[in-house]
Amino acid sequence: MSAPMPAVRGKLTPQRPLADLTWLRVGGPADWLFQPADEADLAQFLAALDPQVRVFPMGVGSNLIVRDGGLRAVVIRLGRGFNGIEVAGGRVTAGAAALDAHVARRAAEAGIDLTFLRTIPGAIGGAVRMNAGCYGTYTADAFVSARAVTRAGEVVTLDAGDLNFHYRQTDLPDGWVLTSAVLQGPEGDPAALAARMEAQLQKRDETQPTKERTAGSTFRNPAGFSSTGRADDTHELKAWKVIDDAGMRGARRGGAQMSPKHSNFLVNTGSATAADLEGLGEEVRKKVFQTSAIQLEWEIMRVGEPAPAGNDPVQDTLKDQ
Repeated sequence: MSAPMPAVRGKLTPQRPLADLTWLRVGGPADWLFQPADEADLAQFLAALDPQVRVFPMGVGSNLIVRDGGLRAVVIRLGRGFNGIEVAGGRVTAGAAALDAHVARRAAEAGIDLTFLRTIPGAIGGAVRMNAGCYGTYTADAFVSARAVTRAGEVVTLDAGDLNFHYRQTDLPDGWVLTSAVLQGPEGDPAALAARMEAQLQKRDETQPTKERTAGSTFRNPAGFSSTGRADDTHELKAWKVIDDAGMRGARRGGAQMSPKHSNFLVNTGSATAADLEGLGEEVRKKVFQTSAIQLEWEIMRVGEPAPAGNDPVQDTLKDQ
């Protein structure tokens, strides 16, 4: 990347490998990794950055495959200056880098029911951006407002109408960086909320490969969701079921595997490349379509460039789609 970088108070690192920042532990380097000191540092950086330079906000990498060739962008990753959690007036204000699980626990201690966040991997910024949900509740249901820094460096406050929540997505513009969110939930007894979260964790550990390198659910459930992100249970299909029906539970490609424990979880068994993982996912999509005429949609975000020509087997799979 030839454009000069603005001066910052945070940390700006060129050619930073991203594999160790993702849960799947794969991927090449970013042109730059920027870890701002605070919101003002972030705003000043974006205002001064060449508008032609792409910006990619990155959370804790829990739902992400970075391709092996890396990412031609400035990756912005929020850290300690953005992970605070405050509870007041029945509402929770959380920095975008605050982990979903931590927010759920702090809210429960204050008698606020945000227990749906407890088992969602990731941080609040990602939860808002992707309208994360669990157990029939979505971030949209608890959302009050959010702060963000635009690609031009302006600090703005967003309401639900600005984000236009959908199933597993919002209309947040490219390059905008969420910095905090205000959430609210029903009142609840702290002890009862804590017990519910423990039960959720036990159920998750029994049914999902929580000890493996995964990125959460690989594909979206392929059916009946309203514009608010709520599932229509009378028509809902499960991604794991159509994957099972296609005979792809436990399928392998290189170091990648569809988990034998839960077939909608893509696992790095230890030696996978990003191409292995994405390629296996595309094989699953192709086989499901051949078997049931259902086109699975990725829930895991895939970004960046493939490996150099001749070294990226995922391209062969994509050509066959």
